[in-house]
Amino acid sequence: MSEKQMRDAEKHKRMAEKRKAGYDKKQSKATKEKGLLIVNTGTGKGKSTAAFGMGLRAVGHGMKVGVVQFIKGAMDTAERSVFQRFDNVEFRAIGDGFTWLTQDRQKDVETAERAWSDAKRMIEDPTFDMVILDELNVILKYEYVDRKSVLEVLRNKREMLHIVITGRHASEALIEIADLVSDIRPVKHPYREQGVKAQAGVEF
Repeated sequence: MSEKQMRDAEKHKRMAEKRKAGYDKKQSKATKEKGLLIVNTGTGKGKSTAAFGMGLRAVGHGMKVGVVQFIKGAMDTAERSVFQRFDNVEFRAIGDGFTWLTQDRQKDVETAERAWSDAKRMIEDPTFDMVILDELNVILKYEYVDRKSVLEVLRNKREMLHIVITGRHASEALIEIADLVSDIRPVKHPYREQGVKAQAGVEF
């Protein structure tokens, strides 16, 4: 080994030791377990995808997972087909499509209230370990359900229940009570830059 290689190896070793010390310090403080309120928001792609990835992880651990899709019920999504194959998953798609397609506020409100009723049932059911509320943020933004009552249910969830909420425009009130918030931002998107349409396996 050359002198330079030896110096590089020593430098790498020092950096690795420093990183490990920092990791060990953080690990020693992380001793609690609790159900998390998780919010995936922002204008970038991948909010629901991340939530469903977490749902599959939970299924792999034998946990019971509930899913309510608030807007995408009119779409035949592949994730619904996958999740419905598992006995420990209840998947409810209750929506008529995106708000700019339905153009009927009263219908949107009635559909959203029906979906929230199912979501609330899952949250209050002690057999569920994780509940995914896909596009709930959009429903709350347009006030299709009562924001205060939704926040109250989320705030008072069971201690060990994980709830994952997706959608743009997460409110400050929701962010305040959440344990984990990811703001997903776009850098490049083929739909805008290249005119590439939504494709199976990528968008749906």
